[in-house]
Amino acid sequence: MAKEVTNREDNYSQWYNNLVVKADLAENSAVRGCMVIKPYGYAIWEKMQHQLDKMFKETGHQNAYFPLFIPKSFLSKEAEHVEGFAKECAVVTHHRLMVNPDGPGVIVDPDAKLEEELIVRPTSETIIWNTYKNWITSYRDLPVLCNQWANVVRWEMRTRLFLRTAEFLWQEGHTAHATEQEAIEEANRMVNVYARFAREFMALPVVVGHKTESERFAGAVDTLCIEAMMQDGKALQAGTSHFLGQNFARAFDVKFANREGKLDYVWATSWGVSTRLMGALIMAHGDNNGLVLPPRLAPVHVAMVPIFKTEEEHAAVIGRMEDLKDRLEKAGLTVRIDDRDNVRSGFKFAEWELKGVPVRVAMGPKDLQNDTAEVVRRDTLSKESMPLEGLAQHIVALMDDIQENIYKKALAFRESHTYKVDTYEEFKKRIEEGGFLLCHWDGTRETEEKIKEETKATIRCIPTDTDVIMEEGKCIYSGRPSRQRVIFARAY
Repeated sequence: MAKEVTNREDNYSQWYNNLVVKADLAENSAVRGCMVIKPYGYAIWEKMQHQLDKMFKETGHQNAYFPLFIPKSFLSKEAEHVEGFAKECAVVTHHRLMVNPDGPGVIVDPDAKLEEELIVRPTSETIIWNTYKNWITSYRDLPVLCNQWANVVRWEMRTRLFLRTAEFLWQEGHTAHATEQEAIEEANRMVNVYARFAREFMALPVVVGHKTESERFAGAVDTLCIEAMMQDGKALQAGTSHFLGQNFARAFDVKFANREGKLDYVWATSWGVSTRLMGALIMAHGDNNGLVLPPRLAPVHVAMVPIFKTEEEHAAVIGRMEDLKDRLEKAGLTVRIDDRDNVRSGFKFAEWELKGVPVRVAMGPKDLQNDTAEVVRRDTLSKESMPLEGLAQHIVALMDDIQENIYKKALAFRESHTYKVDTYEEFKKRIEEGGFLLCHWDGTRETEEKIKEETKATIRCIPTDTDVIMEEGKCIYSGRPSRQRVIFARAY
């Protein structure tokens, strides 16, 4: 089964597409650019959702839900916002169909035109800030800390499962604050929540930083992001957090009486991650045998494959497996015994490897005689015969070891593909090989656009965490002074 997956080294793009489909994560739907997330893929997303939701609530946020449709006039109230999303908007113009009088099928009823056209939400700032106007009158009403789990539509022309689809699932936080400092602190807090989730649960090393002015979210004063490196050396923006200033409060006239009794505009943030994280999980850890899932996000932790020839052997093996399964489940792990009688054990091994299950256990009559089982780690594919005595405790401990090992491997890859570059000639050579290029930049949009035009590389972020390199230097393109290196890369 694993042989159906293209080698990663031969065709990275095809390898990715193969994994998404063959591992039963998702498939293209009948609607152009949209996907069906299959149960196994959705189970991983649910794990992400559950953990993120817990982290949001620990920081004081509550879930709410806002409409899917946004009046077209709302988008025009914030100029940068509408400009940023105008080309991606799906527009509802009519509310009824009718039988086609000239032939079979149905047509749009021309008499059912909406008074005001509606936008299918590409993001919810406008509808939410129109709502917040009714919620906020005084500093006593602040802060408002809301998050919603929802779907959004951005009419992408070039789509790719999980990475870029016309409709996708995400969460979007929208908060309102009494002071600028509180809003800035919130934007920073949430980008660091994303970074912690990526590192601790996705086993994904990420760089935290600011986007340049040209790469900011439409309508934001500042955008913070987490950037990850995929195994082809390209960058993937895995999450963003935006300080919106008072832009949306001014657009929707959201004022409050401050502690001094004076009216002021509310300060805002928004932040979000999407099912794009699924793409990151695949591309950062997968290999030529399939997915490699960090245990903390794996829907199945342990797959057990019984090996037998007779009914008597089958009953004995299954009995021991059920006992081990019970002990593992009591320790909090999810276990599957693959007892399909119409599938060969070799096929089962390949299938569970493809699905990225962290540990596989095989057991046959000889194992029962020796009180042992064969244990295979998915991250290293190492195989070991182990005594059944204490095996449950060993497998439980193995989960933390696998989680850590997957992170260390991804971190080592990133570090070995991160380069300090000081000349434009070297830059042009290195960018073809992929990776993060740490370069001096003069801070101008003109230089940034020239480099993008000539090399297809963008400034992924101006780092703020431990990866930041503060040092004097000269811009690789213009030669003008620079105080800090930024990260350039080609990106998804």
